[in-house]
Amino acid sequence: MQTTVVRCAEGHQFSTREFPMQHLSADRIGPARLLRCPRCARLRSAVPVGK
Repeated sequence: MQTTVVRCAEGHQFSTREFPMQHLSADRIGPARLLRCPRCARLRSAVPVGK
């Protein structure tokens, strides 16, 4: 499984094993997903960090 580095809405950066629906194009549904941030322990909007 591939690891994806993401940044939550609060600015915390972390890696996750799964990034739901990452195979769909960003222009179709948008790049953000709801993930539980390990630093603030809340569901936050998260986007992949560009390389």
